[in-house]
Amino acid sequence: MIAVRVVVHGRVQGVWFRAWTRDQAGLRGLSGWVRNRRDGTVEALFAGDDAKVEEMVALCGDGPPHAQVTQVERFAAEPPTEAEFRQFPTA
Repeated sequence: MIAVRVVVHGRVQGVWFRAWTRDQAGLRGLSGWVRNRRDGTVEALFAGDDAKVEEMVALCGDGPPHAQVTQVERFAAEPPTEAEFRQFPTA
């Protein structure tokens, strides 16, 4: 099990990126969260099976259909204390 935090840059707000991320992470059985940031990026924490987390990080490089991702920053992270994947408001 691993935990990874990502910050996604580009046209990622106003294109349903958070809801898409929540749905995709849920399909993979991951825990964590996703939120918009005031700087226009989207930040997410993914925790779970190594292969599923890696798959989710790779998916963030494309995002939902109307997103235009220019960069995905990746950081090691501590796993969340809750088991589900949550969508949070802008931080």
